Amino acid sequence: MSDRIFGAVGLLLAAFYIWAASIIPDSFMIDVIGPRTFPYIVGAIVAICSLVFILRPDAEPAWPGMQAFAEILFAAAALMLYAWVLPEIGFVISTVFATAYLTWRLGSPPLGSVITGVLTSGGIYLVFHTILGLSLARGPFGF
Repeated sequence: MSDRIFGAVGLLLAAFYIWAASIIPDSFMIDVIGPRTFPYIVGAIVAICSLVFILRPDAEPAWPGMQAFAEILFAAAALMLYAWVLPEIGFVISTVFATAYLTWRLGSPPLGSVITGVLTSGGIYLVFHTILGLSLARGPFGF
């Protein structure tokens, strides 16, 4: 039953997405594909996947217990906190903390989580800011 509910919600979302794409105004530039093509493709893929959930549902799943649900809530709260503090303390510092916390909750030892957080944050900063020249949120230390 839960697969069919998920599929129905996905189908409604796909219909809304395709409708929203249909009201995108034409660009002043002449383009063969146009601005609506990619959203139409995404909406069609979501609709097809939703129909699969409706027409071929799996057996009823075994839902996780309250402890696993609490872990999911804490992970979501960590991501919301990350988005909230990102402009204040910058990309590098906030990404270190968010990555370290999430990898720790996924089972890494604490020291390994901190190392993963530092390497992940540094690697993303190196690729996106230094190499590609994209702007990332600056913290109080200028990075």
